[in-house]
Amino acid sequence: MPQVHLCEVGPRDGLQNAKQLMPTEAKKAWIAALAAAGLKEIEVGSFVPPKLIPAMADTEEIVKYALGIRGLKVVALAPNLKGFQRAIAAGAHKVTFPVSASRAHSQSNVRMTPEQMVDEVRKCAAWPHPGVEIEGAVSTAFGCTLQGEVPEDDVVRIATELAGFCDGVALADTVGYANPAQVKRIFSRVKKEIGEKLEGAHFHDTRGLGLANALAAYEVGVRAFDSSMAGLGGCPYAPGASGNVITEDLVFMFESMGVSTGIDIEKLLLAREILVKAIPGEPVYGHTPVAGLPKGFRAAA
Repeated sequence: MPQVHLCEVGPRDGLQNAKQLMPTEAKKAWIAALAAAGLKEIEVGSFVPPKLIPAMADTEEIVKYALGIRGLKVVALAPNLKGFQRAIAAGAHKVTFPVSASRAHSQSNVRMTPEQMVDEVRKCAAWPHPGVEIEGAVSTAFGCTLQGEVPEDDVVRIATELAGFCDGVALADTVGYANPAQVKRIFSRVKKEIGEKLEGAHFHDTRGLGLANALAAYEVGVRAFDSSMAGLGGCPYAPGASGNVITEDLVFMFESMGVSTGIDIEKLLLAREILVKAIPGEPVYGHTPVAGLPKGFRAAA
């Protein structure tokens, strides 16, 4: 079994901020290639109004396609009950709800206060959803481009409230403000309150600290991470938010440390080729794909 679990969020978080739309058939080919590389969980889209994020207009079709890939956990994001109902109807295995700890970002992103958003997720958890996992993701947990500092007590409080009715809770550095010391401190505080319900970390590489923050989270016991191929990603409603932690580099870091991800790097790079061809001209990132694997490299698996 892999020692760390990675969820690829490129098809959702990556494409929602891309300058061009990826064709639906290309999305399907990309997701299939990611699964073939060993990714067992992929966030394939979000159930939001297409007029707000046109790149997510085909999410229902993408979810239904991904359900046909054996062994893949299909994840979708939803901001409210209506989106959750659409996700259930499409057949998603897991639905993630973004609950911002920043009041300014919460209003910008979902037009609700953090307290209202927590109540919205509580309402969704009470809605019949047999077999569907619910994850509460505390976004802007380490800072916000709109608000600036986000009180740690607010992060702990929201995470604790979500743990009362969600299957799992994740902490997200939506705008790349986090540093390793802060990551260790906040994850430790939240874990002390909710224990094993704290299951994941979502980092952005806006200021080059994505891998350092992931390693810091690993060192305090986190074993599930979001990442995005080629570092695509960002939030349209969070000015200055740029790409996610790069999947290829995160896999290389863990594997070179002797920590198994269950992912085949060579096959991962083939999936990257599909991505690059599907949205030509889109900036892509990644040190490992450019430099190649070191001579004598052996994957942990």
